[in-house]
Amino acid sequence: MKTRPTTQLVPHTVDGKTRMIPVQVDAPAPPRDWDRLVLNGVTGIAALVLTASVVWSTASIGDLLAHAVVEPAAYGAAVVFDLAWIACMAVEWLARYDEDRAVLPRRAGHVMLLLAMLAVGAHGKVAGYWEIGLIGAAVSALAKGLWTVVLRHQTPPLDERTRAWIQGELADAGASLALIPVRRQLQRAQGQVDAERAAIAGSDRGSADPDPSDNDADADVLDIRPGAVTTKDAVRTAWDAGIRDRDAVARAVGKATGRMPSPETIDRYLRALRVAG
Repeated sequence: MKTRPTTQLVPHTVDGKTRMIPVQVDAPAPPRDWDRLVLNGVTGIAALVLTASVVWSTASIGDLLAHAVVEPAAYGAAVVFDLAWIACMAVEWLARYDEDRAVLPRRAGHVMLLLAMLAVGAHGKVAGYWEIGLIGAAVSALAKGLWTVVLRHQTPPLDERTRAWIQGELADAGASLALIPVRRQLQRAQGQVDAERAAIAGSDRGSADPDPSDNDADADVLDIRPGAVTTKDAVRTAWDAGIRDRDAVARAVGKATGRMPSPETIDRYLRALRVAG
């Protein structure tokens, strides 16, 4: 039986105190996992084939596009053809536990692969070697086909009930994630409302208007004469008259009180009237 050195924790007592200390011992070696080795080898081959496909497609399509644009732009656009279906294949793998979500990237990957193959075939036709174009297009098909086999082999089979249970769990997690930005928006909106209310309440309490009639928000002003009314009363009178523009209200207040109020004072009283109204 084969063995291999390994480390185990064993109790060791010194002066009446026991501690777990690491000790190196020979333990039975597990049998070689040939299935895992074969799968790793196949995955390596698939990665090599995919790399060759990307190189070949980029070279062919880039040479085709270079007839119309400069080479850097041509080869930059050429690499997109293979990267597109490779990305779709990766998304399909991520959605392997949800067949409904995997359908779209799978179909999109097939369409993008077909476009890449047509582009490679067109390059062969333009170059005068249509046979090479067909063989080059088959390289991309072989690469995607090999990766599809490898990924499908590693996808665990699930029955309908288990798949539905997983979809429910993902839906619950998605709902929790969706509520995070919603709660943030609600908190920001509520914070703005609270700040506005606090500012209005503080301005009413801290008013420096010498006229004590300012404390009566419902006072009716029948006669407006310069120097005979307060700023607050004049704003309310202008509001009752249907004036909403701040500059127009300021002119009316200046005419009524004999002094031009500050824009901040006008805004403060207008906000209070909007909230009250």
